[in-house]
Amino acid sequence: MLFIDTHTHLYDEAYLDDAGRDDAVRRAVDAGVGMMIVPDTCAKDRKGVFDICARWPRNTRPCVGLHPEEVDGNWKSELDGTLDAIRGHSRKGDGNAGITAVGEIGLDLHWSREFATEQEEVLRAQLDAALESGLPVILHTREAFEQTFRVLEDYRGKGLRGVFHAFSGSLETFRRIERYGDWYVGIGGVLTFRNASIATTVKDIPLERILLETDSPYLTPAPHRGERNESAYIPLIAAFLAQIRQTTLETIASATTGNAVSLFGPGLQNTDFI
Repeated sequence: MLFIDTHTHLYDEAYLDDAGRDDAVRRAVDAGVGMMIVPDTCAKDRKGVFDICARWPRNTRPCVGLHPEEVDGNWKSELDGTLDAIRGHSRKGDGNAGITAVGEIGLDLHWSREFATEQEEVLRAQLDAALESGLPVILHTREAFEQTFRVLEDYRGKGLRGVFHAFSGSLETFRRIERYGDWYVGIGGVLTFRNASIATTVKDIPLERILLETDSPYLTPAPHRGERNESAYIPLIAAFLAQIRQTTLETIASATTGNAVSLFGPGLQNTDFI
């Protein structure tokens, strides 16, 4: 069985140093997680994203994006640099893998609404860049579904596609997502948490719309809660999903890996991991 972790922050300081990051990749590969998608959050993280992906070109793919929590008083400069990076590293149809997606981008109103207007402007600029570059997006939405849907309404029918990362919404929210075209939902460690509502919702989400992710080093699944999360835990999440949906682990692995290739496929060219 082969799994893909569609969202891992391997460059995070939680992995201590390069050796720690490399060991985390090795553990993931040993666990059957043959590919890891590495989203960006801001300029200070960007070098780390490309460094880890350069060391593991068969098993990792970089993304570029400005995370909504990084939108602050310096947002214009950060956005300009991010847009330059997206355009500079995008495939632009030349067959070069480049970056795999624009992300992690979106709206986050959990901590503060001070830069809510600026977050939306940043999001729209990056969605435009994704369309221009022919790339999917990795969308972060926290306490901002209504605002996100308002933005997506303006992109309906334009070919925008991507994944709602760390999805924990209701079935009705998923049904609304479906209206906007080719969108997936990322399911991670929260699925294994006691009384997590997504464990009920995910029963009715079509399997062909589900991606697996860890968001490591965050949101560690049971039975490892309290520890640093790793891509190696993807099979645990998959097994939990299989149990909930009353199907086999092989079915979950095959479907979710196929879904990831369908979304990020062009960025997985020139690799023999499959």
